[in-house]
Amino acid sequence: MGGTQKKKFERGSATNYITRNKARKRLQLSLADFRRLCILKGIYPHEPKHKKKVNKGSTAPRTFYLLKDIRFLLHEPIVGKFREYKVFVRKLRKAYGKSEWTGVERLRENKPTYKLDHIIKERYPTFIDALRDVDDALSMCFLFSTFARTGKCHVQTIQLCRRLSVEWMNYVVTSRALRKVFLSIKGIYYQAEVLGQLVTWLVPYQFAHDHPTDVDYRVMATFTELYTTLLGFVNFRLYHSLNLVYPPKLDSKTESGLKAEDDDDYAMDSESYLEKLSALSASLARVVSTAEEEENELDHFPVEEDDTEKMEAREKEQKEQETQKRLFEGLKFFLNREVPRESLAFILRCFGAEVSWDKSLCIGGTYDATDETITHQVVDRPNMDKQYINRYYIQPQWVYDSVNAKVRLPVEDYFIGVTLPPHLSPFVEEKEGDYVPPEKLKIMALQRGEKSAQEEEEEEEEEDEDDDDDDEEEEEEEEEDDEEVADEMNLKKIEEQRSQGKSLPVKVTPGKVKVESRSRLEQEEKAEEKRLAIMMMKKKEKYLYDKIMFGKKRKVREANKLAAKRKAHDDASKAEKKKKAKKQ
Repeated sequence: MGGTQKKKFERGSATNYITRNKARKRLQLSLADFRRLCILKGIYPHEPKHKKKVNKGSTAPRTFYLLKDIRFLLHEPIVGKFREYKVFVRKLRKAYGKSEWTGVERLRENKPTYKLDHIIKERYPTFIDALRDVDDALSMCFLFSTFARTGKCHVQTIQLCRRLSVEWMNYVVTSRALRKVFLSIKGIYYQAEVLGQLVTWLVPYQFAHDHPTDVDYRVMATFTELYTTLLGFVNFRLYHSLNLVYPPKLDSKTESGLKAEDDDDYAMDSESYLEKLSALSASLARVVSTAEEEENELDHFPVEEDDTEKMEAREKEQKEQETQKRLFEGLKFFLNREVPRESLAFILRCFGAEVSWDKSLCIGGTYDATDETITHQVVDRPNMDKQYINRYYIQPQWVYDSVNAKVRLPVEDYFIGVTLPPHLSPFVEEKEGDYVPPEKLKIMALQRGEKSAQEEEEEEEEEDEDDDDDDEEEEEEEEEDDEEVADEMNLKKIEEQRSQGKSLPVKVTPGKVKVESRSRLEQEEKAEEKRLAIMMMKKKEKYLYDKIMFGKKRKVREANKLAAKRKAHDDASKAEKKKKAKKQ
């Protein structure tokens, strides 16, 4: 009848969660170690639906974790290593205090270490899972590789991040997997297609770092510890998929070409090999030296009529990718010292070009600026004292824009001292009804092999302006004469009719049958059906429909507003050009 009295907060959602302090005490870890463990294992705090129930009636702000996650952490072998390290630090401090230097050396030799291999295998069961999550790992490793060797981060971590990032770049160059590049305020965004997966990462510019005080570098270092292990596994697997030696080694032919007498001037012996790899100007050694690999062709199988279109679309896409991979093939570039060398060398090598630079700038330059076979020289200065006739002098943006456009853009817009066109983001895809800038339309026309509408309009305008300048005065005089003659003729006719007393001619003509077009009738019927369907909608459906239509109209308004702004800007710039031309 009575039964046992049920206590509050001992069943339901209250038992599924645990506070951070309780979890820490159960694991017997400090807050810093608990945070590290959660980052490595991928366990994050959760916000309960009924926070007051879980918090046992209190409204105090607390961090909650799922109880099953904390139970899962109890069996983690790294927890034992953390405790061993705590004991090691205590013993080391005691030995230092007692000046027992032999004991200090013995303890340092037996310092407890741990590996994260089992965590990587646990978090990423398949290689494709690891590839999908490699974006953050790459961004973090590229960031840490640019850090100065200060006390903010361990030197070994910076060196490891640099080595892994150079290995990744060499793989992308060898596989020609790069697809998109974008220069932003934050840094340079790259996108590569690796085994069918799109990988996007961010590389910071090569500037001196001003380390902010509000960033916790210990948390970042913990993430980097996990990401370096992941990237090491990924690089190993990718190199073996291309039959390349790992750790990467330079091809014997190219290595002998790069050897010079003044190698010691660039770096120490321990660092010179990594510097040669990071130059990205040499090809890598393969496990089995094979002849030139034949191009893989798609197998053709008998397919149904429905699938033929899909197959054709795939073949077309593959052909476009193959042509994009050979975008700069046969071209020879020379990079001036003021341009971003690593970024440009990486991109140009990805698309089959030969690249070199001044030997005083960096190791790995294969030819000098005096080489007469150079086709393009990348310059970022207002003018050059000495110029060669048989090469183009272009600004760096031409390389990035050509990669995004998938065609070699006209070099005239990127010559030295020319005002550059806007650098459009390749990650923005315009949908139907969105505003498309005229520069994008021009690139799309170039991709189709047509002349853009903007170019045609400009040519017509130039021709019209020339004609107008020559014939303005003549036309004005002719117009005045024609108007006077027409007025005189009309007056003469009216006077003649009045003097003869004739009435104006009146005729009755037979009517014509107006033929209505079928397409117009069909459109009217569809519009009427739509109007009736809207009228018959339920209240909820009508509300949703109105919201959708409002969103569409707002998008159209915004697009029209942008188009009007652009038109006003273009008109103003044309007016300024005309004024300058008249002054001259």
